[in-house]
Amino acid sequence: MQDTKLFETILGLERPWRIARVALDATEERVDLWLEHASEVRWPCPACATALPCRDHSEERVWRHLDTCQFQTFLHARVPRVECPQHGVRQVRVAWAEDRSRFTALMERLIIDLIQQCSTVTGACRIARISWDEAWGVMRRAVARGQARKPRRKVRYVGVDEKSFRKAHHYHTVVCDLERSTVEYVAPDRKVESLAPYFAGLTTAQRAHLAAVAMDMWDPYIRATREGLANGAERIVFDRFHVMRDITTAVDLVRKQEHRALQRDGESVLTKTKYLWLYAEENLPEKHRAAFDALRKLDLKVGRAWAIKESLRKLWDYRRLAAAQRYFARWYGWARRSRLDPIRRVAATIQRHQDGVLRYCQHPITNGVAEGLNSKIMSIKRKACGFRNPDHFATAIYFHCGGLDLYPL
Repeated sequence: MQDTKLFETILGLERPWRIARVALDATEERVDLWLEHASEVRWPCPACATALPCRDHSEERVWRHLDTCQFQTFLHARVPRVECPQHGVRQVRVAWAEDRSRFTALMERLIIDLIQQCSTVTGACRIARISWDEAWGVMRRAVARGQARKPRRKVRYVGVDEKSFRKAHHYHTVVCDLERSTVEYVAPDRKVESLAPYFAGLTTAQRAHLAAVAMDMWDPYIRATREGLANGAERIVFDRFHVMRDITTAVDLVRKQEHRALQRDGESVLTKTKYLWLYAEENLPEKHRAAFDALRKLDLKVGRAWAIKESLRKLWDYRRLAAAQRYFARWYGWARRSRLDPIRRVAATIQRHQDGVLRYCQHPITNGVAEGLNSKIMSIKRKACGFRNPDHFATAIYFHCGGLDLYPL
């Protein structure tokens, strides 16, 4: 088989295109293929598909293709242009690559796979022997392509969380589909203006279908949801993991204060007990159980704080709102009378947001999916050694966590 026919078969070229010439440079480890088309061909306008004769040709373009053995392979072609009465002069589309791409579709697919598997652009560049800018261009086009193809589906539950972009309190707002475990929206900062465009971009049917939004008790997110959705306040579910994190932090603060007071009196009973008070009761390691039971029998403030924390965990088992309200009222009264300032402050915060906290009974959703995606995002950020450009950070999140159809053609 002639070399031209061999490459035509490998590339899957169809009429009117054919390979006119093949050049192999063993020194540079490079194969160049020049493509030509038959004469008297009518080409479809890329805008309206009207068949038109060739007007002229663009300057010769070059596309990087999959390697031939260890040799880099490049396609060369002068692409025809047509003059459409409706859309003017347009360059026709070619079958082997997308518009404005410097790679063939097959090469782009390989680069996308490499970036996903390596989780870094740099790693993919080393394997594919391309520059960082070239790989990032493929990644950016893949995200744009995937977002354009993404169906405007209805989402029932979403989670809203912030993700640290850089130090000094630089954040991104991330909205995820809790049922599909995909990132739906990313925006810089964590202000009202960060989240509001997500709700504004939903159709009327999508807004009506959205049953609940899981979030922490961050006021800008609360305001954006109230303003962006009809009856938005009634769709907010405050994430129980954030609530428990706040009360656990309060328990640790009580321990620190009491430990300092005991040390001044020469007592060291709380030394090296920090993590014992942070465990849920059923998760306490068996080897520490005897020591912890002994601590709980002492008249310690941290023991009372821990008991209040453990009691709050029972709230999440309720599925009837009225019963949950009665239980919370009893718990709040206990926390308020505890005379433990860190516990009282957290209890007051929960009480101010109790409607959203108790709405968990009706919509038992959490930001656990969002936290899982945050771990994946952190891994991507760490492997990339951080991001200086917020748009690049958002692109990386969509690429790896958006559940998008990234491949060309």
